[in-house]
Amino acid sequence: MAAPELHIDVALQRLDMVVDGAVERSYAISTALNGVGEVQGSGCTPRGLHRIKAKVGAGCAPGTVFVGRRATGEVYSPALAAQHPGRDWILSRILWLTGCEPSVNRGGAVDTLRRYIYLHGCPDGLPMGVPASHGCVRMTNADVIDLFDRVAVGTWVHIDGAPAPSPRKGAAP
Repeated sequence: MAAPELHIDVALQRLDMVVDGAVERSYAISTALNGVGEVQGSGCTPRGLHRIKAKVGAGCAPGTVFVGRRATGEVYSPALAAQHPGRDWILSRILWLTGCEPSVNRGGAVDTLRRYIYLHGCPDGLPMGVPASHGCVRMTNADVIDLFDRVAVGTWVHIDGAPAPSPRKGAAP
């Protein structure tokens, strides 16, 4: 069996794990509210060919809070959320991406790794299937833990597609 590859379709807000050309698993995701783009500070999800550079959080409890890719010792709860309103929660596991295309998503102002673009868990109850992140690819905690256990550092990740229209940004009432 070949190693899995990940295909992220921004338009469909879906991540497919593909093995030997067949979709083995599909996950609902949430990409950037600002759409797709590669520039540092844009708040966009980068397109193109990437690889998983690092896996963070093996063995941590579901809902473990990460800041700067380090577990804080906290587990997400509504009470903790109330203490930190507006925080962009990174929970459970992190799959840190690096771009593979020079001047597209690698190097200079378009470097995915230096932009700290991850696949990561988020608070349960945040909607999947709609763009809402700050650039990362959000997943449910259960899904990111499942995916984390199925992929290795070096796994290919292709991010493709036009941004799906967001009901919170520019949509007609």
